[in-house]
Amino acid sequence: MRSTVRPLAAEFLGTFGFVFAGAAVVVVNGMPGNALGLGLIAFGHALALAVMVTVTMPISGGHLNPAVTFAIWVAGRIDARRAVLYVVAQLAAAVLAALCVKWLYPAGPAEAASLGVPRIGAGVTFTEAVILEALLTLFLVSAVFGTAVSPHAPRVGGFAIGLVLLFDILIGGPLSGAAMNPARAFGPAAVSLDWHGQLAYWLGPLLGAAAAAFVWAKLLLPIPGDPEP
Repeated sequence: MRSTVRPLAAEFLGTFGFVFAGAAVVVVNGMPGNALGLGLIAFGHALALAVMVTVTMPISGGHLNPAVTFAIWVAGRIDARRAVLYVVAQLAAAVLAALCVKWLYPAGPAEAASLGVPRIGAGVTFTEAVILEALLTLFLVSAVFGTAVSPHAPRVGGFAIGLVLLFDILIGGPLSGAAMNPARAFGPAAVSLDWHGQLAYWLGPLLGAAAAAFVWAKLLLPIPGDPEP
């Protein structure tokens, strides 16, 4: 029992921390006199993800993202039952995180930001948003495979993954919203009932995750007997 509950608790805690911090920094950005700008919003997300992945990686693998779990499943590194349980824990944690933001932060800025729901930019089509989310997620999931899954991974914890999230948000935030994580989009949307772009934040990340899983499983991950580089 504990062998099942322990990783699920880690996924719940890590996803809760990441979504709470990500949604909260967007709400704070909308408070009078607290305009943070894209750079600090990106940094807040990246730092939260880096820390939460690092502390949960030894327990659950530090997925904290249904797209990451999907990629790990596609690559054959997790069974379907555990993958489904991970996603349920991630989505539940994201909803609780959004509820906490709603309870703890001023109602005006929280409602104006829809509790941090990502936004597709003006002039960006749905198809363009899906493609961009897929590409950004490909980068993010590649960082997961290269630093957390590969047996030759450098010992950098989740900080390389956080750095990818940082540049992903900087280059994609104004266009697609740069969610790259269905849980990050779902939690605030479910609580605020603002489903803006929700389908794009599932299709894009899952497509990008599948592409990353294929590339890493078929080409880049070492096979047994490969010498260390």
